[in-house]
Amino acid sequence: MTTGKYVDSLQNKRVVITGGASGIGLATALRFAAEGSIVTILDFNQDRLVGVLEEHPEITYGLKVDVSNPEEVNDVFAAIDNKMGGVDVLIANAGISVRANFVDITPEQWRKVIGTNLDGIFYTAQAAAKRMLAQGKGVILMTASTNGVVGHPYYADYNASKAGVNLLARTMALELAPTIRVNTICPGYVLTPMQLAEYTPEMLDKVNQNIPLKRHAMPEEVAGLFAFLASDEAQYITGQQIPIDGGELA
Repeated sequence: MTTGKYVDSLQNKRVVITGGASGIGLATALRFAAEGSIVTILDFNQDRLVGVLEEHPEITYGLKVDVSNPEEVNDVFAAIDNKMGGVDVLIANAGISVRANFVDITPEQWRKVIGTNLDGIFYTAQAAAKRMLAQGKGVILMTASTNGVVGHPYYADYNASKAGVNLLARTMALELAPTIRVNTICPGYVLTPMQLAEYTPEMLDKVNQNIPLKRHAMPEEVAGLFAFLASDEAQYITGQQIPIDGGELA
């Protein structure tokens, strides 16, 4: 918990987290719930949502949505209005990746990755921003990636989407200031279910050898950075892309 001048600055904040039923999103939901926030998680996987809410009653609400579908996003934010009466913090985190050679990426794969990772963040951030402008305050945080800062092979569509998220956020920060703060977090390698599904133990070990801290981040470490950036301690931070990568970019 935050102590001192900013004690309980996340208490009773209405927080919405996309991709909130697993990985970084779930860890972030649990961190905000521990800080006393009212948390709604959004996810495409209904079964996973149900399981998370059963296992973690401290998460207040869970709603199914395809963030790449603007009509579904509008509907789910109307439901959030009814349940929470507004949004104070949006964590736009939902994302997917598919490991493939650039020349093998199909139009269908390109649209699916861009649709979730970039379109989905645009739609949810826009819906949240309209509400935050009306209420006179808010924080929007987005999950980008170090892949959106430097090139990585086999993830051309993912990299393009995350680079887009970084510049979308910086543009939003300029337009929405001083009412709304907007930042991106750029994780490096994080030990999430998505990462474990794509990398063998040997691949994980090889990656770790090239990271100065010699390990992947844990989702809870990324969640801690989200909590800080949403808190009153970060009131003067906006328009930034903040790496959390164990020193990899260095």
